[in-house]
Amino acid sequence: MNRIDFLSTWRNRLNLSGRTFVIAIPYLWLLLLFLLPFLIVFKLSFAETRLAIPPYTELVEYAQDGHLRIILFLRNYLFLTEDPLYWKAYLSSVKIATIATSMALLVAYPVAYGMAKAPKRYQSTLVMLVILPFWTSFLIRVYAWIGILKTEGFLNHFLLWLGVINEPLHILHTHVAVYIGMVYSYLPFMLLPLYANLEKMDVSLLEAAADLGCTPMQAFWKITVPLSMPGVIAGCLLMFIPAVGEFVIPSLLGGSETLMIGKTLWTEFFNNRDWPLASAAAVVLLLILVAPIMWFQRTQAKGAV
Repeated sequence: MNRIDFLSTWRNRLNLSGRTFVIAIPYLWLLLLFLLPFLIVFKLSFAETRLAIPPYTELVEYAQDGHLRIILFLRNYLFLTEDPLYWKAYLSSVKIATIATSMALLVAYPVAYGMAKAPKRYQSTLVMLVILPFWTSFLIRVYAWIGILKTEGFLNHFLLWLGVINEPLHILHTHVAVYIGMVYSYLPFMLLPLYANLEKMDVSLLEAAADLGCTPMQAFWKITVPLSMPGVIAGCLLMFIPAVGEFVIPSLLGGSETLMIGKTLWTEFFNNRDWPLASAAAVVLLLILVAPIMWFQRTQAKGAV
């Protein structure tokens, strides 16, 4: 039985129409790979740490009198407010992600604009060049930046050869290295929504603005930029959301002094083995990210009206 016959069989068994069945597949995917893991983490956040396997207490237990008891511990969430390490990690993550997203926008917008204005026969090639880095492992690409940014790396040798600097720059294990790594790694997430938005923009609007006396720069700020805002918002969210919880880039390029919530979660899970506290921190991080997602959905809904 091939895949199409398998799906048709299950659709008939569930008595679903073709449209309902197609819509149900992504919802089932989200249920299994997002909602179910989140519920597990949410459950762990109300447990208590113990020296055992697994390293947490059960929330449901049977009492000696035969009654079922549910035990919830709120101390993990209270501890997040008492220890300054965690709220500093949240603030630092939001700050670093915001700066990196702003830098990526400054780089991606002119590139996406140039791609949209390029001849049609070249646009597919340009899009492929943007996607091409994804064919290489994310970890390998981040490791490559260590060789580029270190004191004896390619960047310092190149700048010394040009005579721009007299001594090697200390870039690796700084916030600058983290920004460079994030902009490089997540630039396609910013660039592709911008390109898709700019590419389908009606060129006749710019021609009408020119007929009315607008200079090319005025037409760009009054027409192109406002019409491209849905792409800007989508690109910023697609980069900001994963950048807030990033772990690999700050660990490899930022060093021990870079404080981000992703590194803190790793330490709590694998070094301290405090799964309940790490789960509570992860739940709070998700709540922080819900706000920009809801704002984006509201913005998209207003634009559709």
